[in-house]
Amino acid sequence: DVSPVVAGLIGATVLVVSVSVTVFVWTCCHQQAEKKHKTPPYKFIHMLKGISIYPETLSNKKKINRIRRDKNGPQEGGRGNLLLDAAESGLAGPDKAPEGPPQVEQLPIKADYGDELSPDQSLTPGGSKTSSPSSPGDDVLLGELTFSVDYNFPKKALVVTIQEAHGLPVMDEHSQSSDPYIKMTILPDKRHRVKTRVLRKTLEPVFDETFTFYGIPYSQLQDLVLHFLVLSFDRFSRDDVIGEVMVPLAGVDPSTGKVQLTREILKRNIQKCISRGELQVSLSYQPVAQRMTVVVLKARHLPKMDITGLSADPYVKVNVYYGRKRIAKKKTHVKKCTLNPVFNESFIYDIPGELLPDISIEFLVIDFERTTKNEVVGRLILGAHSGSAAGAEHWRQLCQSPSKAVAKWHSLSEY
Repeated sequence: DVSPVVAGLIGATVLVVSVSVTVFVWTCCHQQAEKKHKTPPYKFIHMLKGISIYPETLSNKKKINRIRRDKNGPQEGGRGNLLLDAAESGLAGPDKAPEGPPQVEQLPIKADYGDELSPDQSLTPGGSKTSSPSSPGDDVLLGELTFSVDYNFPKKALVVTIQEAHGLPVMDEHSQSSDPYIKMTILPDKRHRVKTRVLRKTLEPVFDETFTFYGIPYSQLQDLVLHFLVLSFDRFSRDDVIGEVMVPLAGVDPSTGKVQLTREILKRNIQKCISRGELQVSLSYQPVAQRMTVVVLKARHLPKMDITGLSADPYVKVNVYYGRKRIAKKKTHVKKCTLNPVFNESFIYDIPGELLPDISIEFLVIDFERTTKNEVVGRLILGAHSGSAAGAEHWRQLCQSPSKAVAKWHSLSEY
């Protein structure tokens, strides 16, 4: 006895609900199918004997430490450093930009400063030091590196497997061994920077780690160069640079399958760039108050560091050294999207006058990156370890003209 109007409404409601449920189920199934065939949203996958490490899972430092404890337990070194090394190589993002520098820094000067290196010995990227005791003309055997190159056509991905190294030199005289690891970069863009885990106390390391780089068309392989930097980890100072391997892909054809390669590790050739830009700084010393004021004024003509090649987001890190020991470090604010930043930020340090001859100040101009590892644009050292005549003259004027601010432009060198 239901009226036709009520029956019509009930039928229409059932029809609308049925269509809505059908459309929802179809949409969910379609999205799942798209995810299975979609290129992964990350730049590379790190494979260590079947274990995949995805960059998006490494963004939380607490999570990294928790995974390390679960995997490593109370043991040290070895495979337990894998996730932390991957995060430090740029997967977990850069350091947070500084909120602002404090005005006064009291230097914790002590009588004994250990074995930490002075800034003039840290001339290689990533804070590494060159440590080959031989002269440039000597033929030093640095070992060999074995790796393989492959290409995944469906994913447009370059696959590089770092397998092992043989005959590495002794870098730790105490243990008569080394703690080797390898940093790898794809040149010339330097967009992909990765590194292996550290293997403890061995001269014959077996890494067996695979890095898969997505978004590299096969037609561009001939223009790329693989750069392997072989280092030895040092817990108490900067890591030792053993050597490097440069492999142009113009002579490698992975189209038919994996290509196995063995290359000799060569002594690193530190080439200075034509121009890294200039930095203007001001120094003054008050002998009565025994206080030094360092002012980072501005920079100009900085090289383009962004992937797009349009600009940079620079800031300046100031390191103060006493002899062989770094005793203070501060940072300026980040200046967005400019190659000619104006900082005008000052730092004040309490330094006794008798210590001035042993003080060095290192300025690192760094390009801030939100999604990848920060990159050093250029470097300047003033003071006891100044590497240029202009830097030595600036420091001499500071010492001879107390209570007077001395401002000068300096060319930046490669870090």
